[in-house]
Amino acid sequence: MMFHRDIKLPISKSFFLFGARGVGKTTLLRLRLDKDRTHTINLLLAQEEDRFVRNPDLLIDVVEALPQAIQHIVIDEVQKVPKLLDLVHYLLEERASTRQFIMTGSSARKLRHGQANLLAGRAFTRQLYPLTVGELGQRFDLESYLAWGGLPAIWGSTSDTDRSEFLRSYALTFLKEEIQAEQVVRNLNPFRRFLEVAAQSSGKLLNYAKIARDVGADAKTVKSYYGILEDTLLGFMLEPFHTSRRKRLTQAPKFYFFDTGVTRALAGHLAIPPIPSTAYYGELFEHMVILELRRRAEYGATDYRFTFLRTEDQAEVDLVIERPGKPLALVEIKSGKSLEHGDLTPLRHLQRFANDFPNAELFCLSASAVPMTVGRIKCLPWQQGIEMI
Repeated sequence: MMFHRDIKLPISKSFFLFGARGVGKTTLLRLRLDKDRTHTINLLLAQEEDRFVRNPDLLIDVVEALPQAIQHIVIDEVQKVPKLLDLVHYLLEERASTRQFIMTGSSARKLRHGQANLLAGRAFTRQLYPLTVGELGQRFDLESYLAWGGLPAIWGSTSDTDRSEFLRSYALTFLKEEIQAEQVVRNLNPFRRFLEVAAQSSGKLLNYAKIARDVGADAKTVKSYYGILEDTLLGFMLEPFHTSRRKRLTQAPKFYFFDTGVTRALAGHLAIPPIPSTAYYGELFEHMVILELRRRAEYGATDYRFTFLRTEDQAEVDLVIERPGKPLALVEIKSGKSLEHGDLTPLRHLQRFANDFPNAELFCLSASAVPMTVGRIKCLPWQQGIEMI
């Protein structure tokens, strides 16, 4: 099943295309590039990886032997042979190659920690995510998206049994190929347990010491595990907002996985259906809206910065979005429809912070179908609110 993707790729400039496994990087390039003008080096193939590991300089011979008609050179999963980036640099700089090099990767770990040549100024960077709500269009179904996430293979499946099987397999593949095969951690068992606990804690304040006790490791190791998740593009830290009021604000971050379906698989929750009006449904809904806002912002090259706000007495705003050239946005996310019935309880935290941020725009995004304004707060159906923000 093919989907139109909103990501904008450079037309002629070389670039990195990062994204977790299964988000559709290879399919995207196949659709966007003329196959008759493209040569692909697939480092997922063991034989291909082996020959370039043994002799990275071979890349120069391969490129220079290509017909003139070939203008796009794709190096798939470039993190498997980071040395190739030195050769790409050489071809662009010393040989003045006019060809476009496209390097894909599902992990930035080797590149970040191995002092890899990231071609500063010579290649742009793009990141592809699971399918957005807009990319799914009329095929989008809220309950299905919360339960199974946005990986393209999910939306090509015909049954929930197939979706469950795919997501469980995805989690095992990550453990075997990204962690065990690459020898990222010495002992796989604590990390396996960590993945489950981290997924169950997705979107909650991080308490490294508590997680360490649950996992059977120390807090320093748990922090390094979260670093692995970030490096393998499985999630991101949402930091707390900092102002002059920092003494009464929490300093603990939150961590969100990149996809609700993968989160549920890692947490062991695939057999638990998200049911409206439950706390679990609300957590998944908040998770989805935050992911959607971040993806839309990045695809639009907006330079938005996302944080959250929480006081020591647990007053919280789900998102604080710094938008260059626009007012600060404070966003509360609610899965219920209570606003339609005059219940303004979901707005209490936004109302509390309104005086602290007199110039900010205040939003409540909810499952309500009725837009309304309460004081300075714009209460909007969540999809409309995302568009406005």
